[in-house]
Amino acid sequence: MSAVFPKVELTPINERRLKNFKANRRGFYALLIFLVLFGTSLFAEFLANDKPILAWYEGELLVPVFVSYPETKFGGFFETEADYTDPFVQELIEQNGGWTLWPPIRYSYDTIIRDKGIPAPAAPDGDNWLGTDDQQRDVLARAIYGFRLSVMFGLTLTIASAFIGVTAGAVQGYFGGWTDLIFQRFIEIWTAIPSLYVIIIVSSVLAPSFWILLVILLLFSWVVLVGVVRAEFLRARNLEYVSAARALGMGHVRVMVRHVLPNAMVATLTFMPFILNGSIATLTSLDFLGFGLPPGAPSLGELLQQGKNNLHAPWLGFTAFFVIATMLSLLIFIGEAVRDAFDPRKAPGASA
Repeated sequence: MSAVFPKVELTPINERRLKNFKANRRGFYALLIFLVLFGTSLFAEFLANDKPILAWYEGELLVPVFVSYPETKFGGFFETEADYTDPFVQELIEQNGGWTLWPPIRYSYDTIIRDKGIPAPAAPDGDNWLGTDDQQRDVLARAIYGFRLSVMFGLTLTIASAFIGVTAGAVQGYFGGWTDLIFQRFIEIWTAIPSLYVIIIVSSVLAPSFWILLVILLLFSWVVLVGVVRAEFLRARNLEYVSAARALGMGHVRVMVRHVLPNAMVATLTFMPFILNGSIATLTSLDFLGFGLPPGAPSLGELLQQGKNNLHAPWLGFTAFFVIATMLSLLIFIGEAVRDAFDPRKAPGASA
């Protein structure tokens, strides 16, 4: 068994960091809760969908949640994908001895409920647990998909920003001189550009999408880590072990990656949870202002805007607020625990 699952040996410093992280009980439990929520949201299609997870029809097991089946598959008239919420399609399946297995919530984030019978937005009831929005879409389904989209966007933006920022800061700090001077002047000019205006201009020219918005925000978010990494490389570039590596003929890239970067990553990892928090907050703000994701996307910011526009439907604002507040609070607690874990002044296992 040990050959299949080799035991991972931690270095003494990593053991101390792990103990310090666990000692911050608030951050440790926040990480567990966040992983459970995010892991659950990854299976949103199995939790909230207007398509069955499984269907049995004429001795064949179908998977509508993954595969698009035309209505003619079930004896209907149209070649387009079957609408499983249509009573006609349900009757076609059942009259041939078939059955369907539905998710707990029978609505996706873009499902418009046409047989509600009351004006939108509708209050919470047994069918729509958190009510519907102003377009008669299920709020709980949109909150689940919106949570997943926000976290995925934030993680992608954070990782890409960290890669570019660490690379730029490493080059600046390691080589110094004119390289550092030119880069610093460029960053000063670049950060003076108002990113919000750029997003507004681009949104008026191009149709907003996940990737376009990600690229625009990435253009301005990578500078966050440059200063921290640059300072670490400036400090370490003249240390003895770096000079010895150069004297042995080791290349610049290898010295930067193997000997200097591990020290700079301590500050980088400490900042990353807070950068992730800021990325999600930025996306939510842009969606709230109408310059974010395209219309119809499961956006928490758009749900928050609906709450502002429909004060007579408090479930919209409360749902968006609690989802956003919970998500950002958990990330802040995780960031505090990571900061304690990498703090060399903190005694091993000392509580926050």
